[in-house]
Amino acid sequence: MPDHIGPSPAPCDDVQTGLDHDDLRLLSRSPHPYHRQTSELLEPSTSSSYAIRHSSQPTDSGTEADDEHFLKGLPAPRRLHKGLRGRNEVSSGASTPFLTPLARLDGEGRRLSSFGLKNGTSMDQSPTDADERRKKRAREIIRRFTELLIVGILGLSVYANAQVRPVLQRSSRELRYAMGVATALIVLYPLRLLLWAYWHRTPVKRLPIAVPSSFDPAPLIYPPTITLLVSSLVAVDNSAILLPNIVLALCSLPRALIPALSSAGEDANLLHWLLTSTPFAVPRVLKDLAIVGRDDGKADPSSTALSPEIAILLYPLHCSLLRVLHTLTTTSLLTAELQLLSISLINVLLLSSSPQLTILKAMLWVGGLDILVFCSKPIQWGISLARVPKWRFKRPSGTVKRSPEFYLTMMPWRRMKHDLFHAPVDSASCSSCEAIDDPDGADEPNAQVPKALARVRTINADSASFAQDCELNSFSGVDSAQIQGAGTAKARRHTLPTTSRQRKPQTHTPSGRKKRSASNSVKSFISLTYKQAVFRKWVYALYVYICIISAIFVPIPAAGLKEMVMRESLHGDEPVGWALGYLFGDIRWFRWQVVSHNLGWWICLPPRSIQDNSQTAEHGWVERLQALFGQANTRLLLSAYCLVIIVIGLGIVFRLSPVCEVDTRRKVFHFMMVAMFLPATYIDPCFVALALSIVLAAFLLLDLLRASQLPPLSKPLAFFLAPYVDGRDLKGPVVISHIFLLIGCAIPLWLSLGSLPRTGDGHLKGWGVPTREIAMVSGVVCVGLGDAAASLIGRHYGHRKWLWGGGKSLEGSAAFATAVFLGLMAAHMWLRLGAWAATNRSADAWQTTMQKTGFCAGIASLTEAVLTGGNDNVIVPVVLWTCVKSLGV
Repeated sequence: MPDHIGPSPAPCDDVQTGLDHDDLRLLSRSPHPYHRQTSELLEPSTSSSYAIRHSSQPTDSGTEADDEHFLKGLPAPRRLHKGLRGRNEVSSGASTPFLTPLARLDGEGRRLSSFGLKNGTSMDQSPTDADERRKKRAREIIRRFTELLIVGILGLSVYANAQVRPVLQRSSRELRYAMGVATALIVLYPLRLLLWAYWHRTPVKRLPIAVPSSFDPAPLIYPPTITLLVSSLVAVDNSAILLPNIVLALCSLPRALIPALSSAGEDANLLHWLLTSTPFAVPRVLKDLAIVGRDDGKADPSSTALSPEIAILLYPLHCSLLRVLHTLTTTSLLTAELQLLSISLINVLLLSSSPQLTILKAMLWVGGLDILVFCSKPIQWGISLARVPKWRFKRPSGTVKRSPEFYLTMMPWRRMKHDLFHAPVDSASCSSCEAIDDPDGADEPNAQVPKALARVRTINADSASFAQDCELNSFSGVDSAQIQGAGTAKARRHTLPTTSRQRKPQTHTPSGRKKRSASNSVKSFISLTYKQAVFRKWVYALYVYICIISAIFVPIPAAGLKEMVMRESLHGDEPVGWALGYLFGDIRWFRWQVVSHNLGWWICLPPRSIQDNSQTAEHGWVERLQALFGQANTRLLLSAYCLVIIVIGLGIVFRLSPVCEVDTRRKVFHFMMVAMFLPATYIDPCFVALALSIVLAAFLLLDLLRASQLPPLSKPLAFFLAPYVDGRDLKGPVVISHIFLLIGCAIPLWLSLGSLPRTGDGHLKGWGVPTREIAMVSGVVCVGLGDAAASLIGRHYGHRKWLWGGGKSLEGSAAFATAVFLGLMAAHMWLRLGAWAATNRSADAWQTTMQKTGFCAGIASLTEAVLTGGNDNVIVPVVLWTCVKSLGV
């Protein structure tokens, strides 16, 4: 059979099939919960028809934050000989959008039937079980059809937008090509699966295709569709970003859909690369990529247009980035989330032009790569060092207690008890018999223990020296009889075992069981004492902190965070001086100090606010108040307001800790986000976007320090976050709850700012927007109000489940829709009361606005109820932003 028809090797970026993760963990002896292996998607599933244990039922609210857990750090280095042998281990929460053949299950069915007969059980299922299975399958089909219906409604809403339709028509050829390629690959996949099954197996059924129990189309649906829908809405202001995102949408297709040209298992598929490069062969497209800047006041598309050489390399960049992200996050992110994260990072790297996004690009790409390159090894060493328990370190030489020889001679039964039952001879434990072997590498396969007869000690005066010499000669491989001479007599038959220390086998215990081998990373630290290990851990931590500070402040042209921000975001102004003027520039005392000390070359002071009646008449009362009070003073006031909200929220959380469960305490943080960002976003959206970017970078850096287990910040951070983690946080090394909460609030604001023109002059060029829109706060409303209401109401009052089952209740979904509707209407009222200029110039009537808002709230609530292949704190806000933006609410 040709290779291109056979199974395609699936890397970490593809979804995986097989048993549920909990079932695999029961069969596995590996102590590492973050270990993920790759599997072949087209390979027939090796899962058996019986399950060892059913997974725990989800809660009524759909959240997994039911129990208190303790936080884990980064995973240990991979040990390939550990884990479940002979099976493709799936990641935690993994799902597959693909069908599986039944050919391989035929042979397993025979084995399982024989297994059931041997144990006196019948493998035949009753008709009731079969009916229940068919009903469950029908409910699952309805659920996935609903998911496709939501995506179709979003697509129609985007296409119905009067501003988006011309952009889509200009790129209609490329869009038709992308949709045609995706449709053809999806249609051909079952045919390839049938051909593979009949070629490699002899199936019993005529149609040997089955839908796996972990079927979830999220990795196939959300990465391409969300990429196309969001880029279409943002392309209204800059049409040059649409074509690169069409290519990225093709790159996000699962690799199993594309036939493999070779079975070598490379990360990049040549045919997949060819399919993604085809749109750039069109001459008209190449002209569109070289668009020069427009002079209509909108963003300059020349800074975001990609040359054909760079655009063709999007697929290798995407594959490489997926591999790096998988290595860093392991099982913390699902497949669809990894794809969307990679696409977002590539867009930030290549297509960002606003000052806020270029600062985010500098923090994520420049600072992140600096830390990844210079600190990866010390962090790995620190993790390996943290895995070694205290008792495994070498003891100081002065504290080792040795039993007297006379005591052991008079009481030989202690030695006999040790040899028979592994009891401790002295105060030291006998862990060496059963624990990890010595770090001298003697447990390697080629290592052999010298085989010689053990000498025993006879009861005579000369036996001590005789036995010692015999022991040395026996382990050196030299015949002791030749060394002692011919006059040496044979040992008597009835003797007592020697009391001198004999060398223990290094690969097996005295009972004959093979010792557990230690990883190479742990072996290198066992020879250290505990004080030396602590000192080395502090050395690693000091090096990491020095690298972080250097990456931020050292002005290196190609690898310095500060240098890149100054060059690309601040038009050559020094970042620290610019930030001081941005926050304190309207304070009279501060301005006087800058002028008197001649610091104007460093600190960028904003111009004095001069009231112009003709100009202020065009703005609302909030903007006039800002001009009177000062823009910098307004930012200081917003910062103080957010700080007060954080202090009050933390006080409430600490008071609720002894009496409330973890899920209730977590929702306090959601309400804090609403209280901070719902009123502040319209006042100064660029400042809020900058603050969210800086806080996101700080969260990522602090979580890296926590997971790396380096002093002095790792333990305090872990103990602070431990009471607020849920089951999803324990599936990998990254605590994603607070990070996804922040990202869900920030992404709609960043997308809205990317689709709006910019204002400002001088040092603040590009730091203002002339209009506001409700889509800016859709993420805050969705995550802060909708998710919290669904969890609290669904947990206490949710009794009616959705048709497809699961943990989502109808009461919780209704609470989600109601909270989102009220939040969007409150944002609409605040936009009207503040008298800001709206992006949608043609204001709708209140009845039309309420209808559109209710429709958007219903779509978001239905998405939250049906979604299983992604985090709802990220995907649902993007869906809500797409709906609100396309309908022009």
